[in-house]
Amino acid sequence: MDIAFRKEKTKHLYMNILSHAIANKQVAEIISEGVIVSNVDDALDIIGNTGYQGFNDVIIHKENLTNDFFDLKSKIAGEILQKFTNYRMRVVIVGDFSSFNSKSLNDFIYESNNGKQVNFLPTVAEALTVLSK
Repeated sequence: MDIAFRKEKTKHLYMNILSHAIANKQVAEIISEGVIVSNVDDALDIIGNTGYQGFNDVIIHKENLTNDFFDLKSKIAGEILQKFTNYRMRVVIVGDFSSFNSKSLNDFIYESNNGKQVNFLPTVAEALTVLSK
């Protein structure tokens, strides 16, 4: 697996793009010290930036998403994930989701993990395994 770093400026914070080469494609792992996806426009910035740089798929850490993303009543998760689907870019959200006590969120994560477009996984290694298929 090849790895390379790129540093990009988002609206408010710097994010690093860690490049993983797997199964003849490039996967961007977004790394930042804070929330970089608060709304649909932020997601579109990541899609555009990574797509322009030739990445096929994206890994985003849970900590880089607004907390509203995990409140399904806010509809932010659906709007953001729909953009990744529209642009045919697979996305994996990586983190520990066990602290969420929402049945609807847990059901959403379960259903997403049964598909290929959006996944919620505990580690980057597992994300890369899923994205290599």
